[in-house]
Amino acid sequence: MLKPEPRSVRTLLARYAGARIALMEKADPAWQRELEDVTYTLCVVTGTQSITDAIAAADEILAAAERPEAGPDARPAAPSAEDPVLAA
Repeated sequence: MLKPEPRSVRTLLARYAGARIALMEKADPAWQRELEDVTYTLCVVTGTQSITDAIAAADEILAAAERPEAGPDARPAAPSAEDPVLAA
């Protein structure tokens, strides 16, 4: 499966949020259709079957896009003091 472009994922998440907010303000069939459309599209793009899973997958896609690519000589990052495992 091809990875979706982070920019497209951001756009879909913004559309989803906008439709949800608009529907909370006023029940409108056009916004309901938009929500259904963007929900379906997010699920297809992320390869998931629920909006909850699609949002989680979209968040991971965006987080991965912000991380620098690890090259063949890259070493694992050293644990930090903020690591929850070390804080215990």
